[in-house]
Amino acid sequence: MALDLAAAATQNPLVGNILWLALLFGLMYFLMIRPQQKEQRERAEMIRALKPGDKILTNGGLIGVITKVEDLSIKVRVAEKVEVDVIKTGVARTLKD
Repeated sequence: MALDLAAAATQNPLVGNILWLALLFGLMYFLMIRPQQKEQRERAEMIRALKPGDKILTNGGLIGVITKVEDLSIKVRVAEKVEVDVIKTGVARTLKD
């Protein structure tokens, strides 16, 4: 089979070009697209798993503890008696205690 493809590629340069394009697309998929999709899934799972008591870091650099989880936002305590509303997608990551 591989010899047939190599023979076809030498007889018709268009076949060789298509094979190279397919190879490059496959390589790009496994090196760029697939890891990005995995990271997006992990981030969505992290956002779904937010709960009161979790320590978080926001995209703006605030560090705080979640006090209340709502549909689209969360309340975060950043200091004694200071709570701010943060959109869930504004959470960069959860922190270990």
